[in-house]
Amino acid sequence: QVQLVESGGGSVQAGGSLRLSCAASVYIYSSYCMGWFRQTPGKEREGVTAIDSDGSISYADSVKGRFTISQDNAKNTLYLQMNSLKPEDAAMYYCAADLGRYCSGGLREYEYNYWGQGTQVTVSS
Repeated sequence: QVQLVESGGGSVQAGGSLRLSCAASVYIYSSYCMGWFRQTPGKEREGVTAIDSDGSISYADSVKGRFTISQDNAKNTLYLQMNSLKPEDAAMYYCAADLGRYCSGGLREYEYNYWGQGTQVTVSS
């Protein structure tokens, strides 16, 4: 059973930073793909960034240069550092995982079988 628990969301002004964390029970597996997604009401879930057990990383164009994904295997935690936040970054952010493979792009919702409950990010202008 894979469990994903996000934390670190909150309210920030435009230009500010937040770091999201995802406590993940995936790091005992030899191969996995993990990603961050976001969703606003009435819109589809959007892939933000992904990383796999081989260290390959991908980013959506909208966050390149501002967001950084990382993982700490010893702490069983996935991170999303978000800098230079914009009002359009406001959303519910979800951590996602799939096991037994490396990421193939990693930014599509159907690639993942496990999801966290989400953490809310609010960005005021």
